[in-house]
Amino acid sequence: MQFNNSGQAIYLQIADYICERLLLKEWKAEDKIPSVREMAVQLEVNPNTVARTYDFLKQQEIIYDKRGIGYFISPDGLKNAIAYRKQEFTEKELPNIF
Repeated sequence: MQFNNSGQAIYLQIADYICERLLLKEWKAEDKIPSVREMAVQLEVNPNTVARTYDFLKQQEIIYDKRGIGYFISPDGLKNAIAYRKQEFTEKELPNIF
């Protein structure tokens, strides 16, 4: 994954990456996603950045964690990811168009 210099925080770019995996149906409800460390190595970022992303996605109810087991896509993860992307588009992209 390439990070862009659009001014958007890296943790939000990672959140977009995860939402994209959901929207493309590469990850489905109840699928286990990479751990914080695995994702940090895969994306070549600091683990704290990935932890911040996962906390953000938990607040959006896109993922949840099972203590000691890992992170999983929530049953409503796809629906919540669509709502998040729609909100992001409305707040950030739409004003640029107009």
